Amino acid sequence: MTIKPIKALSDNYIWIIEEGKEAVVVDPGEAKGVLDYLKEQQLDLTTILLTHNHDDHIGGVEEILEHYPKIAVYGPEETKPLADHILQEGNTFKLMGQDVQVFKTAGHTLGHISFLMGNQLFCGDALFSAGCGRVFTGDYQAQYEALQKFKGLNDEVKVYAAHEYTQTNLRFAQSMEPSNKEIAEALNQVQELRAEDVPTLPSTIKREKNINLFLKAETLEDFTTLRKARDAF
Repeated sequence: MTIKPIKALSDNYIWIIEEGKEAVVVDPGEAKGVLDYLKEQQLDLTTILLTHNHDDHIGGVEEILEHYPKIAVYGPEETKPLADHILQEGNTFKLMGQDVQVFKTAGHTLGHISFLMGNQLFCGDALFSAGCGRVFTGDYQAQYEALQKFKGLNDEVKVYAAHEYTQTNLRFAQSMEPSNKEIAEALNQVQELRAEDVPTLPSTIKREKNINLFLKAETLEDFTTLRKARDAF
């Protein structure tokens, strides 16, 4: 199985999961890059996975379905009617021969979900490298609980977030903890990657435990204060 990013919009990644000639697309905010890639690689698209209902994650679904009308679309309740397989916390299903677990990871939206496929985590906007999504719902408790779920995953789980926010997130982290050597080293690495236009993702849960201040927050109050500071950064 291989997983590749397709750049979309200003800073989105649409993830393409490939097994042989079968393909699964995660959060297609645009259609053109996906359709072009599938055609170039002669892949058979079978499934779309949606984490939440923001347009930069679902904006390409209808056009993709025009070309692949028989595929399955999995997502939370908030992605209806685009999704025909509605998922919630605790659901599991098979994809490419692997078990996929569904976690509710709300806060960014009311019904945001994440998919754990083997050791690959597709977390939309619930978790970023060195960051997490804005709490548009105002439900900081829900977002904090989502982070605790991520923290409980195995260290080797790879994190396929949906945005290239790592550099800004690490700059914020360094402003909060200027003497933190791990954050400083991570920022240097990321700056080198971005200078070459190389994605900083996937990350891993182990790496995030070391550099992600939101995962490190020990209380809801600490998390809320941190998230509001990041909003203003």
